[in-house]
Amino acid sequence: MSTKRDYYEVLGIERSAGDDDIRKAYRKLARQYHPDVNKAADAEARFKEVNEAYEVLSDREKRAGYDRYGHAGTQGGAGGFGAGGFGDFSTIFDEFFGGFGTRSSTRSRMAPRRGADLRVDVTLTFEEAVRGLAKELQITRQEPCARCQGSGAEPGTSPLRCPQCNGAGEVQRRQQSVFGTIVTSATCPRCNGAGEIVTTPCTECRGAKAVRTTRTLQVDIPAGVDDNTQIRLSNEGEPGFRGGPPGNLFVVLHVQPHALFERREQDIYLNLPINFVQASLGAEMEVPTLDGSVRLTIPAGTQHGHTFRMRGKGVPYIRQNNRGDQYVTVQVVMPQKLTERQRQLLRELGESLGTPDVNKPSKGLFDKLVDAITEAFKPTG
Repeated sequence: MSTKRDYYEVLGIERSAGDDDIRKAYRKLARQYHPDVNKAADAEARFKEVNEAYEVLSDREKRAGYDRYGHAGTQGGAGGFGAGGFGDFSTIFDEFFGGFGTRSSTRSRMAPRRGADLRVDVTLTFEEAVRGLAKELQITRQEPCARCQGSGAEPGTSPLRCPQCNGAGEVQRRQQSVFGTIVTSATCPRCNGAGEIVTTPCTECRGAKAVRTTRTLQVDIPAGVDDNTQIRLSNEGEPGFRGGPPGNLFVVLHVQPHALFERREQDIYLNLPINFVQASLGAEMEVPTLDGSVRLTIPAGTQHGHTFRMRGKGVPYIRQNNRGDQYVTVQVVMPQKLTERQRQLLRELGESLGTPDVNKPSKGLFDKLVDAITEAFKPTG
C-alpha cells in the first residue's frame, strides 16, 4: 500500500515557510505538472498531489492539524479538490497562463464548422442490387438562402457587429484572485455567439440565413451491393457554418428477399425439386440463374440433398470483374397421390429389384422410397 509523501516535501519548502513561500512554490509546481502542459504519464498524479498539499498548507487550521498529527490530522479533508483548491483544470489553466484557454475557446467558437451529415434509406429489389442501377433521390436539407446569399439580412442591408461582444461571439468576466485575474467566458446572449446582429431580416429566410429545400440527386448504385450497404455522397449533407464545408449524405440500402434465391455474400443458393424417377434415371433440367435459365445435367442415382456448383453464376463483386457461384441443392419430392396403375408399376419394379412382399403395398418399393425420404428429412438431435 502506498504512503503519502510529506506535504512540505511535495512543495519543496521548509516547515517554517510562510504563506507567500507556499503560494509561490504551489504556482511553480502547478504550472510544471498541469496535464495540459506536461504530457508525462505521471503528470496528472503529481498535479493532484501538489494541489492536495497546497490545500492543506494554505489553510491555517488544516496546517496546524497536519503539523501536529501528520496526515491523520487533516481528517480526510485534503483528499480531493475542495473549496480551498481548484475543482476544474481549465480554471487553473486559465489563471496560470493568462487566459490562454479562454482565447482558445474564442477561436474554436468562431472557427469554420462542418455541416451535419444526412441519411436516406433506399429499398432495392434483389435484381437491382445484383445488377446495379442509377437511382434518383429526393433530399430535403438546409441550403443558403438565395435571396440574401446566406447573410440573413434583407438585400441592400448588412448585418451589424454585435455591440455587446464586439463581434467576438462571447462575453468575458474578469475576477481578481490571490493569483491574479481569472477570466471566464460565455456565449454572448445578444447575438447567440454569431458576433453580428441582423437588424433587417431577409423576408425569405427571416434572418435564419438558410431555407429548407428539396433537391433531386442521382446516386449510382454499383452491381453487387448487399443489404445495409452504405454509399457516401460527399458534400451533399447540411451546409457548413462560417465558411465550413458541408456534411455528407449517406445512402443506406435495403435489399428485398428473392422468391427462389438465397444470397450468402457473393454466392447464390437454390433448392431444385425433382421427382424420384428423375433422381433414379437422371435428367436434363432447366435451372433458373441470375442470367436466365441454364440446363443442368442430373446424373442417374442422384441422392436427395446433393449440391451442384455452377461457377460464375453468383453475384458480382463490387467494382470487380469476377463473380460468386451458384449452388443448386437437389430435393427429391415424392408424389402425394398415385393411381392404381402407378402403384402396380411400382410393385412390379420392386419385384424386379428383388424386393420381398411386393403384393403388400405397405412393403412395396414406393413405400420403401417414402421411408427413405422420410428418414432423410428426419430432424437430427
